[in-house]
This record gives sequence, structure tokens and C-alpha cells, in this order.
Amino acid sequence: MKKSAVRACGLAAILSATLVAQRPFGVLTSSPADPATMVEHRVARLTALLGLSSEQATQATTIFTNAETALAPFEAGLRQATEALPAAVKSNATATIDTLATTIGSATAQITAIRNKADAAFYAILTPDQQAKFGQTGGWGMGGLGPRAMRHGPRQ
Repeated sequence: MKKSAVRACGLAAILSATLVAQRPFGVLTSSPADPATMVEHRVARLTALLGLSSEQATQATTIFTNAETALAPFEAGLRQATEALPAAVKSNATATIDTLATTIGSATAQITAIRNKADAAFYAILTPDQQAKFGQTGGWGMGGLGPRAMRHGPRQ
């Protein structure tokens, strides 16, 4: 009886370790949502916060979906350059470091521009009251209603 309980515990530990090992940072990490889901959640948050009409919500969905589509290649390039940087550092490849840094800077600039242009297009469809509420969220500069605004609420 005791041996079977020990085996069961050992088997459970192995299965748990296997499941955790499949995730890069353990059980607290989840896969990033697909762009359509992220846009859907963002529009839902903005609708709740600003009282968007169905027409505005549709327009916002189009604006943010187009932005996500435009972001994809820059985010991929940023990810690749960032992942390549440690190897360049370890091999003291200064020219490669310069190239990767330029790629990271350029991709970051493009991402910032795309997100803020989407914010501008979204802002343009809002009523003056909604614009005032949106401006109070503190989410400007990082794609609209950003994490700061969602955690802390409007600026006081």
C-alpha cells in the first residue's frame, strides 16, 4: 500500500514537472492571445469605458485590426533581432550588434507610429465627451487604453 502511494506521488510529480517544463515560465505564463482576440477585448474595454455605439465599435475594430496587421512584420523583426543580440554579444560581433540595434530601433519606431496612428484614427471617431474620457485614461502613447489605465484607472 505504501509503495503504491509513493509511486502515485512520484508519477504525479513527474507529470506536473512535464507540464510545467512545456511552458517557458511555469504555470503562470499563458500563450499570447491572437490579434483578433486582443482587438475584441480592447474594443470591449473601450466600449465599457467610453460607451461606444455599435457603429463606433465596428469602426474601432477595423482600425485596430488594420493596425495589428501592420504591426506583425515589425514585431517579428523586433523579436528576431532581440533574440539574436545575446549571440552577437557573446561573440563580440560589434558590427552585428550595431545592425541589430538599428533594426530594433527602427522596428520600435514603426510599432510606435502604427499604434499611435491607430489611436489618432480611433480618437477621431469619438464624440467630444468620449474624447475627454479617453484623454483621462492615461493610455496615450502605447496603443490607446494601455495597461496603466486598465490597472490604475483615470488620472486624478
